[in-house]
Amino acid sequence: MAEPPRRRPAALAAGALTALVVVAGTSACADRPVSPLPVRPPAPAASTVGAAAPPTTAAALETSTGTRPSRSPAPPRSRTARPPASTALPSACLGAVRYDLVLAETELALLKSLCFATGGVLRIRGIGPGLVTVDRTDLVSRSYEAGVVDIRFVRAGTVVVTIPQDGRTYPITVVVV
Repeated sequence: MAEPPRRRPAALAAGALTALVVVAGTSACADRPVSPLPVRPPAPAASTVGAAAPPTTAAALETSTGTRPSRSPAPPRSRTARPPASTALPSACLGAVRYDLVLAETELALLKSLCFATGGVLRIRGIGPGLVTVDRTDLVSRSYEAGVVDIRFVRAGTVVVTIPQDGRTYPITVVVV
């Protein structure tokens, strides 16, 4: 029987090379300063009189389970972090979004007003060219293509958009903030 070829010296050389790369890489990384991640201390648990509440803080979880939770607790909300009232949108405003108004599916008599942030778009689908009008052309940018009118509100103010349908005209007051 023939003796199988020996590959042991090649395997030893590959292992030594791997160890050398790991050691060299470790010393190169050790020279760079590393700053710790910011960690907030756990908030104290609220005590209740007469009832034993389950542990909710990281310290209480560590003592009850023996391990720390993987996430730190949420920081307490500050009332001063709220933006000033002048920059906050009213709760009824849609923001700078595109609002699709499909005329075949919408009862225009029920739609009296809308509110957008500057940059919002009112897209009216299913109408002919030149039929939709606005009273303040300086506050909007309009375009028409294939039965779709896009009205982009480029400045703050109030715009009345008039849409004709079935022999009547429906005004929609749009407030832009």
